[in-house]
Amino acid sequence: MSSSSEPVIDANLAVALDALLAEQSVTRAAARLHTSPAAMSRTLARLRRILQDPLLVRAGQTMVPTPRAHALRDEAAVVVRRLGALLTPGTGVDPAALRSTFTLQAADLVCAALAPGLRQLTQQEAPGVSLRFRAEEWEAGPALREGRIDLEIGSIDHVDPETQVEELVTLRMAVAVRPGHPLTEGTLTPDRLAAAEHVVVSRRGRFTGPLDTALAERNLHRRVAVVLPSHLAAMTLAARSDVVCLSPTAPPGAASAPLTDAATTLGLRLLDIPLPLPPVTIGMAWHPRHAADGGHHWLRNAVRRTLHVPGSSTT
Repeated sequence: MSSSSEPVIDANLAVALDALLAEQSVTRAAARLHTSPAAMSRTLARLRRILQDPLLVRAGQTMVPTPRAHALRDEAAVVVRRLGALLTPGTGVDPAALRSTFTLQAADLVCAALAPGLRQLTQQEAPGVSLRFRAEEWEAGPALREGRIDLEIGSIDHVDPETQVEELVTLRMAVAVRPGHPLTEGTLTPDRLAAAEHVVVSRRGRFTGPLDTALAERNLHRRVAVVLPSHLAAMTLAARSDVVCLSPTAPPGAASAPLTDAATTLGLRLLDIPLPLPPVTIGMAWHPRHAADGGHHWLRNAVRRTLHVPGSSTT
């Protein structure tokens, strides 16, 4: 028993049909599509067999369309325009036409830095876009892969070869204390820093971090009085008590970034840490399937502009 198969769709035939019906000349259609008249003649013959209609017939020195060709002309032009839109890189999307909800996963300090600027950009450029921020509750690699989040922003520490990662800003950590705190008087030494009571930020409830490693190299140990899962909660506690917390700040000589605004808003004093600590790099990660998507492309650039990343587009 023979089985029928679906016909193979050849987009090139639709393009050729549109050119032939628009130009009503094999030679001009060939020039329009940058091919030879002989090749276009073969394509016309194939179209005649498929459509079972001569399409173009000679009338003196010219060719005129058949009634079937007249009926197909507008439809062929629409199909070709749609094919062009389908096969055009998606990064050329008009942000004003977007009707999307983007889900971003980030720590609370990053959310606080991003939300005002991103909201302003969406109002100005993409009013149909809604933003949903999620806390760092999911393992980002699978969440990106499964489409539960569109963008992860923060300290990207997971190793996933398929994830695309872009570094945005590099910051350093500083000691954040309330105005009038004893550490603001005199020189801040490792011994004085270790003697203070500290609040540590850890989603997993850990008491130690890079500062403890640096203190241990000098045989010093700090007392951690409180562990909180939120940077903003830790900074608020530091603003209202004598505990010490760590806050990101711009490297020496660099302009301040939105990620450093929270400490300023809470009125905290930032003091240089008298110990070598590794810098903190804030980046964004996304799944490759979004790499060429126009809406996602706009979102990534909006994040760059909000965080004042050097070289990011301002439009």
